Order: sequence, then C-alpha cells, then structure tokens
Amino acid sequence: MWLSIFEAVAIAAAVFAMPAFAGKPEPNASLQDLSVTTAPLTVSGVQASRVRHSDADARLLTVSPFNPSDDATFAALKGITAQDFVVEAVLKGVPIDNTSTARGFVGIAFRISNDLTRFEAIYVRPTNARADDQLQRNHTTQYISHPDYPWERLRNEHPGKYESYVDLNADRWTKIRLVVSGSLARLYVKDDAQPALIVNDLKLPPASGGIGLWVGPGSRAYFKSLKIAVKRP
Repeated sequence: MWLSIFEAVAIAAAVFAMPAFAGKPEPNASLQDLSVTTAPLTVSGVQASRVRHSDADARLLTVSPFNPSDDATFAALKGITAQDFVVEAVLKGVPIDNTSTARGFVGIAFRISNDLTRFEAIYVRPTNARADDQLQRNHTTQYISHPDYPWERLRNEHPGKYESYVDLNADRWTKIRLVVSGSLARLYVKDDAQPALIVNDLKLPPASGGIGLWVGPGSRAYFKSLKIAVKRP
C-alpha cells in the first residue's frame, strides 16, 4: 500500500520531501517533485548545467570530453538512495551532430554504488523511434548494467530482450516513469498503461543505491522535471 507519509531529506541548503511507501511499488504512485534544475548533483563523466530549452527551464547533461569511453556518464542526486522506487521524468534527448551513431541517448541511472563504479540504467534513443528501418526502431529503449553488461553484450547474448520499440517524437518533451522493485524494472512512456520495456532480471543484486540522470555519447540530455517516491526501510 502507498502511504501519504513524507520523509524530509536535507541536502546542503536544499530540503527534498518525498513520499515513502511500504510494499511493492506501483506505477500510479503519488510522487514528489525534486526540482531537477536546482537539485545538487554528483557527476560522473558528465558536465551539468541549467539551461532554457524548448520554452522550459531544464538541467542539461553532456558527456565530458575527458571521460573514458564507457557508459558511466551520469549525475547522481546527492543524498537520495533507494532499492525500490518510482521515478517520473520529463526529458528530451538531442544528438549533438548528425553522425550515424548519434541517437539522443537520455535516461535514468539507479542503484548507483557509493564509489560510482557500478549502476544500472534504462534509457531511450529518441531518433530510433521513427526510423525507416524496423530493426532500428526496435532499439528505442535500452537497459544496461555497468560495468559487466553494456548494451553490446546484452544485445549479442540476448537479442531483443533488454530493448524494445516505443513511439517517441525526438523534437518534443517525453514523460517516462520507471518502476523498480527487487529484480524487476518497468519503463512506462507518456501515459501508457502498459510498460514499453520490462526487465525481469536486473543484473546487480537488489541493494540500495543512488538515483541519477543519465546521458549517452554524442547527445544532449535535457531534464525538465523529476519526481520520485522511495520505499521506506
């Protein structure tokens, strides 16, 4: 059951109040706004800034030019950890250039380890959604687990299992909702009642970890809003 109980999380000069729940997370849970444009972040391989984009204030993430070539490119929300949770974000991914690999990668990282070396993430490739090639469309959503399960390994060993098609308009803001419980993750896009991606076997053992904003190579990841509810210990 979801409870109307709020836990205050003090972080530097900001205080976030978020709903707590007992039991299994549900996709229609009540969430609390975390003010993504001002939330303090711990960055890993990215540059973060506050910008105005598409008539909205937003947090912008890009991969740092000094970052090694891997998926550990995220900004963790300081002081916020959870094992099971619901996150809702309004986001937009824009390719920086027109190279063949640019997709506008943008998503949510979770269960981030204290040393920032291990995490899981679910993200979208917005420009894939309306490609003329059906196989490319089927790669619109993606799950990864860093460092052992990058997207290449998951695709090679389990084709189609950890990614899926969902319709996105790369030129518009998109609302996503990520529900994580135990070894299960479900990604909902827009207001769809059914998940666009289901992962039944998250690769990291269930454990509390950080939650953050994720960006991929060659992309600008914009986050307009972020809401969250975490499971009460």
